[in-house]
Amino acid sequence: MRVTLNRKKIAVIGGGITGLTAAFYLQKCATDNNLPLDVVLIESSLRLGGKIQTLRKDGFIIERGPESFIDHEESIKELTSHLGIQDEVIDNKEGQTYVAVGSHLYPIPSGVLLGRIPLVSSLLTSGIVSLSGKFRAAGDLLLPKTREDEDEPIGDFFRRRFGKEVVENIVEPLLAGTFAGDIDHLSIQSMFPEIYELEKQHRSLIFGMKKSQQFLFKNGIKSHQTFRNGLETLVEKLEEQLPAKSILRGVKVESIDKLDDDTLRIYFNNIAPIKCNAVIVTTPLNEAKNMFHHYGILNDIPNMNYATIATVSIAYEKEAKLSYQDATNFYFARNSDISITTCTWRNHMWDDVVPEQYDLFRTYIGRVGDEAIVELSDSDIEKTVHRDLEKAIGIKQKPLFTVVSRWKQSMPQYTVGHEKRLDKMRNIIREEFPQVKLAGSSYEGISVPDCVTQGKRAAQELVQEMFQWQPSS
Repeated sequence: MRVTLNRKKIAVIGGGITGLTAAFYLQKCATDNNLPLDVVLIESSLRLGGKIQTLRKDGFIIERGPESFIDHEESIKELTSHLGIQDEVIDNKEGQTYVAVGSHLYPIPSGVLLGRIPLVSSLLTSGIVSLSGKFRAAGDLLLPKTREDEDEPIGDFFRRRFGKEVVENIVEPLLAGTFAGDIDHLSIQSMFPEIYELEKQHRSLIFGMKKSQQFLFKNGIKSHQTFRNGLETLVEKLEEQLPAKSILRGVKVESIDKLDDDTLRIYFNNIAPIKCNAVIVTTPLNEAKNMFHHYGILNDIPNMNYATIATVSIAYEKEAKLSYQDATNFYFARNSDISITTCTWRNHMWDDVVPEQYDLFRTYIGRVGDEAIVELSDSDIEKTVHRDLEKAIGIKQKPLFTVVSRWKQSMPQYTVGHEKRLDKMRNIIREEFPQVKLAGSSYEGISVPDCVTQGKRAAQELVQEMFQWQPSS
């Protein structure tokens, strides 16, 4: 291994889970291989972790942002091993998931949402789809694959294969509850590349999904996971590993300049600029674009759309007569008379997150086209969610407490053409700013494991390029 003698500095912009992971792996590479590298993490707010926020209150573990992850590629498993907290990871409890269509709740098969491919075909035997809808969906077995090799909206893709009813009753509630997006604009190629490829490989999605289902069960379906004391455990442990002097908080990056000696200068809103050799930008795409606005190189890249949502955690004393006592999750179609998009019965989903005598429900409200509900007062949001839970499962008593967390313009929307726009943006950055890497939820996946994977990859690529270092595995 050849090591450059000159000391280098890499700046990571953005202190969410992607930036924290990138900074951690940069520091780890430097320490493990005795590389002359300094790392600085820059965050515009006063706290790290981005949307990952855990509130621990009187025995309740309340997640203001994401509450769990499915670790398909085992990126979290690897990271927790490096951090020494693998024993803090817990799996979800067994339970039933329901989808509300109209005024009815329908159970959906276990595992339908746990694979890389939503097993829509396994829902076609349930009462969630009418007989005529099932006949239409079965037409997928006979339909040819598309001749086009282009991206298309998720809604159009599934309507073409399965028909309108499957989209309204299955696809839309499951995906809107997860991504808060409009399926008539979200990209099938970016959101579900595996499904996009299934049609090419098998023609029939039903046949292809069954093949995938066999593969998933053969290799073990991943469960939802979190940490014993909340998801923010991961953020806290990552922060502990970084020297306090390497973290800049409460400073906003305004621009990045390239200098004649192939270094970069970062300008801030309230402190003097700093000079570095490379940068990993993990902020939302629109903010990343603005850092290079004075060069005009990204003017042709459209801004990304972001959905506005809120999480609402609402606690009650336990009621013995509540319906659906086997439930862990609920999803709600747009054609239901419910405002919330999804709900987790927290103490049914996880052990030790709620004192024994209470129930805790965590709901999402808001999605593309329905952002106004997030602007309501906390009191009005509590009334809306309580009314919805009363309709869905029969809750009668008043809430013990409610925690409302608004996330404005926070959920990236991978609309049709996302892959091409991303490739174009990265090619421009690679040509004009080869010392800059882009990573985060705006690019290649919004889940916690996706962000961890991107942060680690960006860190290792930069170290490899700067020091001719090669990862051991």
